[in-house]
Amino acid sequence: MLIKRSFFTAIAALYTVACASAQGREVPIKFGNMEHWVQRNISESAVIGGNKKTLYEIGPDTTIDGNVPYHNMGGSPWGTSNVMAKVAGVVKTNNTVTPDTHKGGRCARLTTHIESLKVLGLININVLAAGSIFLGDIHEPITGTKDGPRSLNWGIPFKQRPKSLRYDYRIETPGSPNRIKQTGFSHKSTVPGPDYCVALLLLQRRHEDASGNITAERVGTLVVKYARSSGGWVENATYDIRYGDISGADGYDASLMGLRDIDYATNSKGTNVKVKETGWAPADATPTHLVLQFSSSHGGAFVGTPGNTMWVDNVRLVY
Repeated sequence: MLIKRSFFTAIAALYTVACASAQGREVPIKFGNMEHWVQRNISESAVIGGNKKTLYEIGPDTTIDGNVPYHNMGGSPWGTSNVMAKVAGVVKTNNTVTPDTHKGGRCARLTTHIESLKVLGLININVLAAGSIFLGDIHEPITGTKDGPRSLNWGIPFKQRPKSLRYDYRIETPGSPNRIKQTGFSHKSTVPGPDYCVALLLLQRRHEDASGNITAERVGTLVVKYARSSGGWVENATYDIRYGDISGADGYDASLMGLRDIDYATNSKGTNVKVKETGWAPADATPTHLVLQFSSSHGGAFVGTPGNTMWVDNVRLVY
């Protein structure tokens, strides 16, 4: 059964190879064993019901009480899609990442769902939210619907050249032929095509100019798409990173693997700016930053399939 799942994953990933038996020197990503979590107890505003909510972050075992903006703790490199927003003085939360159990320990559970709220007990607002964990952090509180992407500090400093990414995963998906888009400010609409859980790794060589603008060359690329339920846990799934220009490679998907200009990072002046990828670095180049994300949906903000769920555990790099 494991062989069949690994074979399917290789096809779904298009250009990666799942090789659970692959050898190599493993280097765990800090807190990537998903055993330790910060618990945040937050009170939403009375105007939307005044609910008490618990958010979870990947970091040292501790509890934070109160509506306190979160900053990565204990040296954890992980951010999540769990955020506190404060728009026009109204506090609202989103919690799409939670700890779960795996092999007697803990793992991360990422879920796409509809976040609902009622304003003054009268106006219903429904927003689709996907679960995501990534290397980086978020500047809280989010202050508007357009500020989510701009609040992310995407990626961490990194100067190594790993061969592969390895982790344990489990997928459950309803298998719907199409996705939905639901922003909370318009009617629900249909987005053609199925939803995928996604693992994405990018190695970049970044440059910052005197004005604080950030550009980057793409050094390494890895994108894995999961379209079907896995039927249980897949242990030690291993995917090779491709270096250099892969735009002409078999199975290249420009929408997921192509050069990007949608991500933000914090520059040396402390300001979040777009990271614009300008080209492909030579295959032997050394990166300056590592981008890594696991998500229960693809296709951008407010787009996905409710019920799409991805479990992730024991994330490490292989050399």
